[in-house]
Amino acid sequence: MTSSFEALLPSTERALLHRIAVAQTEGRAPSFVAGVVREGKAVWFGARSCVDGHAPDAGTQFRIGSITKVFTAVLVMRMRDEGLLGLDDPLEKHLPGTGVGEVTIAQLLSHSAGLAAETPAPWWERSSGALRPEPADVLGERPMPHPAGRLFHYSNPGYTLLGSLVEAVRGVSWEEALRVGILEPLGLTRTTLRPVAPHAGGWAVHPWADVMLSEPLEDLGIMAPAGALWSTVGDLGRFAAFLAEGDDRVLCRASVEEMRVPAAPPAAGDAEGGYGLGLQLLRRDGRTLVGHTGSLPGFLAGLWVSVEDGVAAVAFANATSGPLVPTVAADLVRIVAEAEPRIPEPWRPLSEAEADPELLALTGPWYWGTSAYGLRVNPGGGVTLEPLRGVGRRARFRPLPEGGWIGLDGYYLGETLRVVRRPDGAVSHLDLGSFVFTREPYGPKDAVPGGVDEAGWRGL
Repeated sequence: MTSSFEALLPSTERALLHRIAVAQTEGRAPSFVAGVVREGKAVWFGARSCVDGHAPDAGTQFRIGSITKVFTAVLVMRMRDEGLLGLDDPLEKHLPGTGVGEVTIAQLLSHSAGLAAETPAPWWERSSGALRPEPADVLGERPMPHPAGRLFHYSNPGYTLLGSLVEAVRGVSWEEALRVGILEPLGLTRTTLRPVAPHAGGWAVHPWADVMLSEPLEDLGIMAPAGALWSTVGDLGRFAAFLAEGDDRVLCRASVEEMRVPAAPPAAGDAEGGYGLGLQLLRRDGRTLVGHTGSLPGFLAGLWVSVEDGVAAVAFANATSGPLVPTVAADLVRIVAEAEPRIPEPWRPLSEAEADPELLALTGPWYWGTSAYGLRVNPGGGVTLEPLRGVGRRARFRPLPEGGWIGLDGYYLGETLRVVRRPDGAVSHLDLGSFVFTREPYGPKDAVPGGVDEAGWRGL
């Protein structure tokens, strides 16, 4: 028996609408819009406005601020996948003359390059990009207040440099690289560098009175890769689906997963999150969210994806401050994930190709010292190694072309698991980063580091 649950339940929809209605009212936002994506499909949209009968729709543009950085990071990762650069390359190799060329591309992506958070005055978000025509103009006289690679320090100039890097390597403008590399393949027709009607206006709401002031709209120039894009709930919903699954037309799944791996520790005093390669990481309500927040004068935005739940949410408001837009986006994910938990795929046996007898012979219990672990075969030739009781280090592994497997998460991320055989071809043990896993705990003939007491096991 199968059932279709593509649409949300009415009770879930009401809870989502209630959340954004409270946010719009308490945050005093001129308008508030949000959408939810489940399993790659848009399943809900909601809007609240202070103007009766004129609420924005899913195609109305809002400025998304620093969510733009995720697009820039995807462009850089795409160039890495094409072999045009390496993440450990110094910036100077591809973009000479910045004065901070010793920092690496990975450090720029993860905000660990030690660069300043902002440009020299005047504040770049409320001034013309013509004041900063070159990379040197966004760096100032003291571009690196921190040592490179030592800590997380959010840097808008860092993403300006990444935008300039894209232009230098591609030989086209950042905007053109964005259009060809991301927007057209994913069908993001309403994501643009400049506003295209219908779009929301940006407002500041007086802190002590219910009156509004129009915010200026500046051309940010070379700062655009750090935060200039306009987009819609519909477009960012499709982009969120891409961040969950990848798309070979833009960036393969493995590279998108790499972006989600913590690359920099949380900032001091922030125990909830961290930063990957262009993606913010948030631990909230018992689940891990990946995405980004955004703000520019007159606008607030949030995009969060729970890959495990298959749920993503996007939220916008056209107010400089007030509504907690990223928090609302996270709440929308929670509401759907808790009210309508993901229905697992039906169990299916492995294919004939995956049911390799030699691989099946490796399954079952293994011992690291006296700690019992189980090895399980996954679809695609991967394996999972997990403790059978108590606490321990669980990890998934994917197969390597040359044999063995590489760790995908946890303590063993990036570590190699391999089978070690005796001269006669029989399996001796598993080697995982020098840790030896044997079929018996301290078997007398096993290759246990340091050897095994010849007297064997004994009682008191």
